[in-house]
Amino acid sequence: MNTLLVVLVVLAVLVVAGGLFLVATANRLDRLHVRMDAGWAALDAALARRAVVARTVAASALPAPQAEPLRAAAEGAETAPRPERELAENELTRLLADVDRAALPAPLADELADAEQRVVIARRVYNDAVRDTLTLRRRRKVRYFRLAGTARLPEYFEIAEPELDTTSSRPAPRTSARVVLVDERGRVLLFHGHDPVPGGDSYWFTVGGGVEDGEDLRAAAARELREETGIAVPADDLVGPAWRRRVEFSFDGRAYDGTEWFFLARLEGTDGEVEIDTSGFTDVEVETIGTHRWWEPGELRATEDTVYPVQLAELLPPLLADGWDGRLRTIR
Repeated sequence: MNTLLVVLVVLAVLVVAGGLFLVATANRLDRLHVRMDAGWAALDAALARRAVVARTVAASALPAPQAEPLRAAAEGAETAPRPERELAENELTRLLADVDRAALPAPLADELADAEQRVVIARRVYNDAVRDTLTLRRRRKVRYFRLAGTARLPEYFEIAEPELDTTSSRPAPRTSARVVLVDERGRVLLFHGHDPVPGGDSYWFTVGGGVEDGEDLRAAAARELREETGIAVPADDLVGPAWRRRVEFSFDGRAYDGTEWFFLARLEGTDGEVEIDTSGFTDVEVETIGTHRWWEPGELRATEDTVYPVQLAELLPPLLADGWDGRLRTIR
């Protein structure tokens, strides 16, 4: 009797354990199907956005012989039923590959590149979900116990991925260290430069330039000060960084996403006008910087010239009067 009881208990435990295992497997399979459905929804949205951008490209930036096939392909991709969707999307990919991105307006080229990149990412996410779902559904216990229920068998979405150009017109990141150089009379040194492209803007700006790879901000500011003015100030004597400025700008036809860090340097013990030595200018600086001068705070407030940073006239007087309080301020 005891042996029979033990056997029954063991069988009951095995049945319960097996049942729990099957329930866990069914729950996992259900989660995989949910993940796959979400992946398809994201992919469908990414493909739809690409079609919209393609129609915009066709309508606004292409000659008629090239625009009409692209517009038709975009509309075909949007309306194609699922069994024909891959062929329609491949045709759209082929026509988009023939578009000269350099001839597009920069914002539209950026939007197209972003739409294509999202398609690539969404397709890979969806196909990964399909792979994991199929792997589990092919196991014997899933098939024997019909744990997938009536859910249809997943299918990969196979399309040719566009070759992504991630550098075409996207702003290049640029970190700059700048120096607000002030003489004994409270005047700030500014250079006057211009964008070398035809019709480029001109503006006044502070000493400074790009930070080299692995270079400390303070060391970069001291180096730029020495190279552009001939004035050597120990890096540890620079005050700050007191200000930080985020700016998107273009120079010589290239877009940049810049972060500028501003240090203060005050010249003391100088007698009369400070001599500025620009012999350390790079070729680009020689070509684009015309002159320099010392500006009184009142002149900065009164001028109609473009001055960067925009808030220099507002923020410089209190910085000189009260000194730096140790806080980093975000400025324009």
